[in-house]
Amino acid sequence: MIPISDSLLKYDNPMSIKNSETKSPKLHKTGTIPQQPSDFKPATPPSKSKPAISEDNEETKEVLEVIFPPREWMDGNLLWVQKVSTAPSTRADVIQLKKQLDTKLQQRQARLTGLCPIRRELYSQCFDELIRLSTITCAEMGLLLLRVRDEIQMTIKTYQKMIESSILYGYRKALQSELEMVDLNKRVEDLEREKQDLLKKMDEQKEENDVWIKSEAHKIEVLESNYQEEIKVLERTIQQLKMQL
Repeated sequence: MIPISDSLLKYDNPMSIKNSETKSPKLHKTGTIPQQPSDFKPATPPSKSKPAISEDNEETKEVLEVIFPPREWMDGNLLWVQKVSTAPSTRADVIQLKKQLDTKLQQRQARLTGLCPIRRELYSQCFDELIRLSTITCAEMGLLLLRVRDEIQMTIKTYQKMIESSILYGYRKALQSELEMVDLNKRVEDLEREKQDLLKKMDEQKEENDVWIKSEAHKIEVLESNYQEEIKVLERTIQQLKMQL
C-alpha cells in the first residue's frame, strides 16, 4: 500500500479529535488503523469564522462522504480524520492530475502492458479522483460513475477468480500428470526387468537346446557307426555263404 498522503485522490487536511470526544476509531477494511508517515504534519482545524456551507455544497459533501468515507487513524491520544476534498476543479487541475499519474507510473515502475497491480492501483486512484471531480459538478454523474467503477471492479474480480481457478486446475493437472508419470516410469522399469528375466531364460533355454542337439547328434553318429559295422558283418556273412554254395 502506498502512503495515504501519496494518493491521487485529493483529500482535505486532516483534523484532530480528542479521544474522549469519540468512540472507538473506525477501522479500515483491512482491520487495522492506518498510520501516517513519520514526516506527516497535520493541519490545524479550520477556524469557526469560516463561512457557512451552502445547501448544494452540503449535499455534495454528503454524497462524497458516502462515496469516499473519511479516513481515520490514531496518533497517541488523538483521533485524526481526513475527509475527501470538496474543492471544485479547473482545467489546470485535470492537467496536473494527468502529469501526476504519468509521474507515479514511472516512479513506481509500472508495466506498460499485461497485468500490473501497480498500474491498476494508480489508474483506480485516478478514476476515483475523476469521480470526485464529477460529483462536485453533478452529484448524479458522480453516483453513475461510481456504479460504473463498481461494475468494472466486480468484473475484474470475477476474471481474477477465473484465472486463479485456472491456475489451480493447471497445478492439479500437472501434479496428477507427474504422479501418473511416476507410475508409468515404475511400470516401464518393471517391464524392463521382466524383459531381462525373459531374455536370460531364453539364453539358458538356447544353451540347453544346443547341449541336447549335440548329445542327440553324437547318439546318431554312434548308431550309424554301429549300423555300418553290422552291415559289413552281414555282407561278409553273405559272401561266405555264396562261396560255400
